[in-house]
Amino acid sequence: MRGVAESAQAIDPAQVRRRFARAAQTYAAASPLEAEIGRRMLERLEYVRAAPRRILDAGAGPAREARPLRRRYAGATLVTLDASLAMLQAGRRRPGWRDWLRGMPRDLPVVADFARMPLAAGCVDLLWSNMALHWAPAPDAVLREFARVLAPSGLLMFSTLGPDTLKELRQAAGPEQVHAFVDMHDLGDALLAAGFAAPVMDAERVTLTYTDPDALFADLRRSGQTSARADRRRGLRGRGFLARAHAALAAQARDGRIPVTYEVVYGHAWKGEKRQADDGRAVIRTDALRHKRH
Repeated sequence: MRGVAESAQAIDPAQVRRRFARAAQTYAAASPLEAEIGRRMLERLEYVRAAPRRILDAGAGPAREARPLRRRYAGATLVTLDASLAMLQAGRRRPGWRDWLRGMPRDLPVVADFARMPLAAGCVDLLWSNMALHWAPAPDAVLREFARVLAPSGLLMFSTLGPDTLKELRQAAGPEQVHAFVDMHDLGDALLAAGFAAPVMDAERVTLTYTDPDALFADLRRSGQTSARADRRRGLRGRGFLARAHAALAAQARDGRIPVTYEVVYGHAWKGEKRQADDGRAVIRTDALRHKRH
């Protein structure tokens, strides 16, 4: 079975930051899929018993799920972390007088790479990541970092994109023009390797439709989700290439609209208890010890 590193191509993180910085003000309107997947993830929390004191939204962007997470877990501290300052700022609003009366929400925005987070080990009880992991150059390294900052028995919930995503565009423009996304089973293996217990993975396919290729390209551009492959071709493509890609997409239209597939992968897992220290000594939880009375 392939590992995570083998099932995705290299991503240029500097290009990712530039794309999202430029799209910060248009992202929310141009990314309805991410908003919908966030809502579906919140519904899944209905079936999870958790009372986190500290929540991390990793790859938060404009942090659209911050408000419902605060409502669900009143009193919890919420850290919203993203590599793009512009995206975090786009999602923040100025506090009003009602906020002062209720008490300011305890939010902490952090600009950082979620593969190297400036957070203490074991400081988070719930780690939330909606549609961000596929932007990581090394998703397995991100999952290890998630495990590091999660407290023992802490919960990870995430969504990301799977291999069938944008298959229509891949067919029309060529596979080298579209990101390669990690398979659900490889992510499950990476979770186990990172120290998570009994990960649960599932996937669904969501189809968006567009009136013409330009509408699709506009959404991708306005949401910052154009190619950031490290091996992407620099410079402008010729008119012939664009015309062929447009024609190939238009040929896939059904009932006058072009379907575009997104394979959405969901995962959740609990942080496993650490059984061994880094120096090889066994770890024993003292709160689990019971002394007999004599």
